[in-house]
Amino acid sequence: MGIVKEQQTGCEHGDVPPPAELSSSDPEVLRGAIRREHDAYRRAQCLASMQAEVVQLALDLLIREPDIEGFFAGLTKNMVEESESHACGVWLIDESGDRCSLWMAYISGRLYTSANDGLHSLPFPHERFGAYLFANKPGWQETMEYVADDPRLPPEIRAFQVKHQVAGHVVTPLVIGNRTLGWFKLSTCDGPDCEASRWWRRMLTEAIARQAALALHFTRLVEQRRLEERRKAILEERNRLARDIHDNLAQGFGAILMQLQAAQREMGVVSPAVQGKLETAIDLARTHLVEARRSVGALRPNVGNGEAISTSLKRIADLVQRTTPVPIDIDLDELPRVGDAIEREIVGIAQEALTNAVRHARARRITVRASAVRSIGVRLSVADDGRGFARDRSFGGFGMTSMHERAERIGASLTIVTAPRGGTEVVLAWEPELLPTQVHVAS
Repeated sequence: MGIVKEQQTGCEHGDVPPPAELSSSDPEVLRGAIRREHDAYRRAQCLASMQAEVVQLALDLLIREPDIEGFFAGLTKNMVEESESHACGVWLIDESGDRCSLWMAYISGRLYTSANDGLHSLPFPHERFGAYLFANKPGWQETMEYVADDPRLPPEIRAFQVKHQVAGHVVTPLVIGNRTLGWFKLSTCDGPDCEASRWWRRMLTEAIARQAALALHFTRLVEQRRLEERRKAILEERNRLARDIHDNLAQGFGAILMQLQAAQREMGVVSPAVQGKLETAIDLARTHLVEARRSVGALRPNVGNGEAISTSLKRIADLVQRTTPVPIDIDLDELPRVGDAIEREIVGIAQEALTNAVRHARARRITVRASAVRSIGVRLSVADDGRGFARDRSFGGFGMTSMHERAERIGASLTIVTAPRGGTEVVLAWEPELLPTQVHVAS
């Protein structure tokens, strides 16, 4: 950018002089006031030039490096080189919003990222520093400057900086609106900075942080939109498949069943072999009609507008009960409303678990339970007393995969407890900001 050298001249003095100095008759006082006013004007010019060049740098990087990692790699490299610093690190707050971690670092001409696993080789105690950043609330909205043995820093950080001759660093939050996404940390290893050097390093870091926060926020919005479009496309495809199954297979099996039953009523005396084959054909048509209807129900969204989870669960259980002689017990507490998208996935998991129990468990009884978790979450259990399956059995079935994907979409915990001849229980737990999806098989 070529802007740093400009900042080192005409920026060593104080702020704009008070009006009393300008009315003084002392030539030395007037000369000092004019010099300070000139320096303040130069500083404002330098800042405007710096911000313009940083914006241009960001635009150039976005064109050359359209992915966000490449963009940040270019920014950190330029920050280190232009400010004549030693290192620049980027810490980002994770999606759960409960911690922050080092995402990228540019140190002595080399880029370290989580992708190339280079962060683990860094001697700097970055996890401890991330915890400090997250806990230091003043630093969420304003730039903080530190010296090597700064008493505000954790002992591990101070010891590292003294040992490696780090003179100090500037930490600037990545803020978009009133939301903090993470932090930039720019470190220097030369001697103590003069006031002017600290000023332009701070201004440079803040200017770049504004562009970085905007790019990061925009990238996340695009990713969220992409995921939402993918989810809509999946729902549309599921609906299309459901319509095809309903209009073709289900209605076709229904028509075949009606014709076979009519033929059975109208035909006269036939041999037992013919009668057995006809009854077998009727049973096959009826069974496949039921399976086609189950498939339609599993593919379509399950929660209607304004329908509570408990109502949806009862309706799904009633529909499944019509297709099986196995008793299905329902035990539902009063459940909180958690949003249509989340409720749809919860009920979809319940329906998939019920379908699996009816089809594969050979159970004598199935139980569906749902309860509230701390009045804001939902715990769902679908259990059977059937044959279960071995712990080393693959989870490759479509039904199991579908439940896992649904739980993952809403950030829920999914646990499958099973054992041969010991039944199976599918447990879903959803709370706001729950831990990432887990799939567990226990004997």
